[in-house]
Amino acid sequence: MSRALTNQVDVEAALNGYVTPTEDYFNRSGSPALSVSHREKRRPSPTPLFGQPNPESLARMISNARKHKGAKNIGIRDRICCHQWTWFTMTMATGGVANVLYSIWVPYQADWLWYIGLIFFLFNICLFVMNCVLITMRFIMVPGSFMHSFLDQTESLFIPSVVVSAATILINTCEYGIPRTGPWLSHAMEWLFWIYIIVSVLASAGMYLILWSTQIFPIHTMTPVWVFPGYPLLLSAPFASQLIAANEVVSENPPINRLAIGMCAIAVQGTGFLISFMICAAFIYRLMTQKLPRDEQRPGVFISIGPSGFTVAGIVSLGQQSQVVIPDSFQGSTHSIIILRLLSTIIGIWLWGLSIWFFLVSAGSLLKYVRPERKMPFQMTWWSFVFPNTALVTATLALATALGSNGLRICGCVMAAILIFVWALVLVRMLRCLWNRELLWPKSLVND
Repeated sequence: MSRALTNQVDVEAALNGYVTPTEDYFNRSGSPALSVSHREKRRPSPTPLFGQPNPESLARMISNARKHKGAKNIGIRDRICCHQWTWFTMTMATGGVANVLYSIWVPYQADWLWYIGLIFFLFNICLFVMNCVLITMRFIMVPGSFMHSFLDQTESLFIPSVVVSAATILINTCEYGIPRTGPWLSHAMEWLFWIYIIVSVLASAGMYLILWSTQIFPIHTMTPVWVFPGYPLLLSAPFASQLIAANEVVSENPPINRLAIGMCAIAVQGTGFLISFMICAAFIYRLMTQKLPRDEQRPGVFISIGPSGFTVAGIVSLGQQSQVVIPDSFQGSTHSIIILRLLSTIIGIWLWGLSIWFFLVSAGSLLKYVRPERKMPFQMTWWSFVFPNTALVTATLALATALGSNGLRICGCVMAAILIFVWALVLVRMLRCLWNRELLWPKSLVND
C-alpha cells in the first residue's frame, strides 16, 4: 500500500513538478514537499520578526493568572479574561444592519425605518464601548495576553475587526448624524475620514506583515477569514460615498473636498478588493484540493461575499455622485459624469454577480446542517452570517438606485428583512451560550 502511494506521489511530482499536500500530511506534523529536487531537503523554519509565538494557550495564561491570585472558583473576572477580538464581529454586524436600514430609508423616507436604524446605531455604539472595555480588562488582568493575541493563529486574524467596527460607526454617523447637526460634524467626519484611511492602510499592511513573519498557515486550514486583515480597506468607498451624500443633503454645510475624498477612496477600495480577490482565489484552490472547511470554520465562508459587495456599494454610489464630485473646471466634465456613471454601474453589475455567486456557494455549504443529526457549534464567527451579507444588500440597493429598478429594490428589502431575522437569531443564540457557560468560560480550568 505504501509503495503504491509512493508511486502515485512520484507520478504527480513528475507531471506537475510538485506534490499537493493533504490534510493527513499536515496532521502527521510534516512539511509539504516543495519540489522534486528538494524533497529530501527540508527548508529551515522562518525567523519571526517579532519573536517566537507564545506556546501557551489563552486558557493556560488565564489559569496561571488565577493561581497567582489564589482564586478557586470561576467568576466574572475569569470570564472577562476569555474575551477575544472575535467579539468585535458582533459590532461589525450590528453597524452593518444600521447601514442597511438607512439604505432602505433613502428611497422610501419612512420615519419608522429611520428610527429603527438609529436604535441599531446607538446599540452598536454601546456594544463597541463594551467590547473595548472588556478586551482592555483582559489585557490588564492576564499579563502577556496582548502579545499573545497577535501571535495566536486564529485570534490574530480578527484583530482588524476593531477597525472595521469603528468604520461602521463612522458610516452610521454620516448617515444619522450629519443631516441632524451643524457643519461642525461634517468637518469632523472629513478629518476622521483621512485618519481612517491612514489607520486602515497601516492596520492592513501591518497585520499581514505580522502574520507572514510569525505564522505558518497550511492550505487545509484556509478559509476566507484570511481576508479579514484587508477588510478595513474595503469600507473606504462606502465611507466616502456616505460622507459626500450627507454633506450634499445639508445645503448650509460648506462643501468638503469631495474630489480628493472620492479618488482616494477608490484607490484604497481597489487595493483592498484586489488583495481580497487574490486570497479568495487561494480559497478556491483549497476547496478543489481539501473540500469544504470543517464545521467550526464553516461560517467563515460567508466572508468571501464582503469584498465584492462593499466594492459594488461604494463604487456605484460614488459613480452616481459624479455631478458633485467632479468639479466644473474639469475638462469635459459633462461627458466625464456620464462616463463615470455608466462605468461604475457596469463594474457594479459585474462584481455584484460575483458576490451573488459566493453567496450561493456559502449558503450551499450549510445544506448538510438541515438534517437534525448535524449540528454546527456556536462561535462568535457566526456573525459572519450577517456582516458580509449587509454588503450584498447595500450593493443590491445601490444598483437598484443606479438602474432605477423597482424589482432590485424590492429584492433588497426582502434580503434586508431576512438579514435582520438572522441577526436576531445569532444574538439569541449568543446570549443562550453565554447563559449556558459555552462562551466566555475557561473550560480547561475546571480540572485545575
